[in-house]
Amino acid sequence: MDHLKGIKTWSEEDRPREKMLTKGASALSDAELMAILIGSGSRTESAVDLCRRMLKTVDHDLVKLGKMSLKDLTTFRGMGPVKALTLMAAVELGKRRRAGEFKADHQIRGSRDVYERFLEYMSDLRHEEFWVMCLNRSNNVLCIGKIGEGGLSSVVADPKKVFRLALENNAASIIVAHNHPSGNKNPSTEDNKLTEKLQMNGKMLECPLLDHIIVTDSGYYSYADDGNLIK
Repeated sequence: MDHLKGIKTWSEEDRPREKMLTKGASALSDAELMAILIGSGSRTESAVDLCRRMLKTVDHDLVKLGKMSLKDLTTFRGMGPVKALTLMAAVELGKRRRAGEFKADHQIRGSRDVYERFLEYMSDLRHEEFWVMCLNRSNNVLCIGKIGEGGLSSVVADPKKVFRLALENNAASIIVAHNHPSGNKNPSTEDNKLTEKLQMNGKMLECPLLDHIIVTDSGYYSYADDGNLIK
């Protein structure tokens, strides 16, 4: 039975749950934290070794791991649907916890604030989404809403939906954002055309567009910071 490597067969000091109890969560490696979630490995591999193998395939990048689908995760031997869904649920809880750290009236002071707020909604996505942030006259956030969802490289954003959300919430101004799953921060020609159209509509409705942010997991592009908004 030497080939059995379940967590229960390890010495107490090597078990991730016991290690977490005695030393705290910060003392555990990523693989050990993941092993606690999935609970067991296979007959030939411990839960920690399985998680180490999974992390190695994504260069130990948790962002890349978070983008894995159920199908991706279950390709690993020892990772059934229940274990995979447990990991996916943990990733989603982490995103929601970060989003909850921002209060509804959080004041926007610059593009970094906008990026960090939108990243909570658009990190790890494999498709493009378009979101709107409505602000009051003090640049406090009134609401955030998704108004469009597309494919891997494009999303349709209807200006009427953008400003309907703004008007319904009595917004003084808006900021819009969409993500590029490819990681390319540069705006496309279509992005530029849409930004110009939203600016024109915002001026007519006296609800100006303050910025358009392109979100990626590794950074962002700001039309306002780059001086590419119509004066």
